[in-house]
Amino acid sequence: MKVCFCISILLLTVSCSDKQDKILPVEQSLTESVYASATVQPDSLYKVYAAVSGILDDVLVKEGDLVAKGKPLFQIINSAPKLNSENAKFALDLAKENYNGSAAILSGIKDEIDAAILKLKNDSINYFRQKNLWEQRIGSKLQYESKKLTFDLAVNQLKLLKNNYNRTKYELQTVVKQAENNFNTASIATSDFMVASKMNGKVYALLNEPGEIVSSMEPLAVLGSTNRFIINLLVDEVDIVRINNKQQVLLVLEAYADTVFEAQISKIYPKKDERNQTFTVEAVFINPPKILYPGLSGEANIIITKKENVLTIPKAYLIDDNKVKTDDGIVSVNIGVQNLDAIEVLSGITKDTYIYKPDK
Repeated sequence: MKVCFCISILLLTVSCSDKQDKILPVEQSLTESVYASATVQPDSLYKVYAAVSGILDDVLVKEGDLVAKGKPLFQIINSAPKLNSENAKFALDLAKENYNGSAAILSGIKDEIDAAILKLKNDSINYFRQKNLWEQRIGSKLQYESKKLTFDLAVNQLKLLKNNYNRTKYELQTVVKQAENNFNTASIATSDFMVASKMNGKVYALLNEPGEIVSSMEPLAVLGSTNRFIINLLVDEVDIVRINNKQQVLLVLEAYADTVFEAQISKIYPKKDERNQTFTVEAVFINPPKILYPGLSGEANIIITKKENVLTIPKAYLIDDNKVKTDDGIVSVNIGVQNLDAIEVLSGITKDTYIYKPDK
């Protein structure tokens, strides 16, 4: 009697075990995705650097301020460059005055030319009158030669004055251009001591205080877009070849733990980070949350494939990546898409084929 009871218990145990480990494939929707860690950053985020080294004189903005492109952010002490710029401006004004002003050198030469033209006209009349008389043998040869000499001298004098005018004009133009170049160079040097914004955006961080020594090698601030944020995704190198632009991304941020946000792949960076063996991929929100801050982190799934009504089995029932255990023994199967838990079976078994969980 005891033997019969023990056999019954054993059969019952084996039967329960078979029910636990034996299942039928299931038809269901299957989504294949790639996992990525996520960090939210403002679009066009950039670090502000100074073009020169020196002592920071003044910080003209506060963290959180909205700034326009070209707005001054920092002033570095620039006494010597400022004086050089002022001296260059004085030299430029003087050069322009000499060229264009009321006391211009060219104006005096022009007056001399006008006087020489009048003298030439008068000497020309006297010369040709005397020439006509001499041709009629009236008057003396000395008078004729004297008038001719005076006329020739007037012609040469006018020619010299015109050449002098053109040469002086060219020299003054050259002086003005040189003064302009010197002033522009000095102005650029002076502007380097004023650090301005390169974009319309928001000041997210200020990294120095007035009185500190700054250099062109260290950033002074961090600026970025005001209301446009991007999602930086770190994708493992084994998955990067499956990522394409415009793929759907489902994102959960730690700050919004109960909400799933939808995004879309917008950019894939081709260089691998050798430190963590990942690639950086950017995505943009479809409907972003109302409040975002730089550095918010979370987890994302990049949707690779979606299939409806596919035959699936749990991945735990798969043997050697392409076999399953059935009532007829070990059977090879062709597999398709998969996620963390389930895998698609393309052929080898049907929905009526019982499969068994392999022994560990």
